Amino acid sequence: MTAPRTDLAELDLGELERDLAARGVEPFHARQLYRWIYKRGVTDVDQMTDLSRALRETVAAEYGLTTPCIVGDERSTDGTRKLLLELADRRRIEAVFIPDTPAMTFCISTQVGCAMSCGFCLTGRMGLVRHLTAGEIAGQVRVLAAATDMRDQPFNLVLMGMGEPLHNYDNTMKALRMLHAEHGLAVSPRRVTLSTVGIVPGLERLAREPLMPNLAISLHATTDEQRSELVPPNRKYPLSAILETCRRFPLQKRRRITFEYVLLAGVNDTPEDARRLVVLLAGIRSKVNLIPLNPAPGIPYERPSDERVNRFAQILADATLTVSVRKSRGRDIRAACGQLIVEGGPKKSAAQQIALLMR
Repeated sequence: MTAPRTDLAELDLGELERDLAARGVEPFHARQLYRWIYKRGVTDVDQMTDLSRALRETVAAEYGLTTPCIVGDERSTDGTRKLLLELADRRRIEAVFIPDTPAMTFCISTQVGCAMSCGFCLTGRMGLVRHLTAGEIAGQVRVLAAATDMRDQPFNLVLMGMGEPLHNYDNTMKALRMLHAEHGLAVSPRRVTLSTVGIVPGLERLAREPLMPNLAISLHATTDEQRSELVPPNRKYPLSAILETCRRFPLQKRRRITFEYVLLAGVNDTPEDARRLVVLLAGIRSKVNLIPLNPAPGIPYERPSDERVNRFAQILADATLTVSVRKSRGRDIRAACGQLIVEGGPKKSAAQQIALLMR
């Protein structure tokens, strides 16, 4: 039986250098390959013209290059694009391009589905199908950069698509290293934001990373009782543990932790909630991103009125917290926050999802 070819999409630059060296190939050729794959978006080895013919033949024979395939491309009236991507095993995920926010932004997924089961999020209804590999995570950026003609332009990257990044920690961080490589897309960690519900062991690991993205915590409630209903992982990692970890989190100068708070009408949008949030965030270099719910069929909550959103924001601002209200983009194509879902995934109970989280 022929041994499977090594997938170039799954190798970071150091791994590729070592793999080529083991085959008697000079390491600088790894940098050439990275430029072709990431910077130029070329997937056909025959088109990598600064490689010798002999080396191209070796690479073609001994390596493959897996790239997500675009099978759907929806465009919103506000310019947002939602891409449906098919993976090698025919599983599908969604990724989003959000222009002028104020920079160009790619929103990518880290899992097929999600195990967190947040009550206001469509992705959580899918259950967790599987983790994405590092190559599949980075591959979304390669595909988005090509589809938007932005390989040579700066863009922001948010890990806010399908899945919980810290539940797929190793693959997520490896993908960020691959995207950061200077011979590839050279995405600065200052342009990357990782959004998490607050997996405490993952936060503690992230605090020790040499390559550290911006951090966003999906908070959404001000009491453990309420948050456990909305965000089931809170039963294992309560507010006190998450916020204490945030207080110890090493932040570079001028950086802050973003706390995301989805506002649900009559649930967590009262003045009392706002005042509790002020107390919870005391002593943390933070900013608050308020997200009025993006309603969808099957989500048992409603979007609060603009008046209630503004009142909540004003209480935070009066307490000198930095606060913004997110303008939803792509709602007409179900590309806004919490609306990504691929139909047909296996459904799991909340108990099953928590069991997956505790692995």
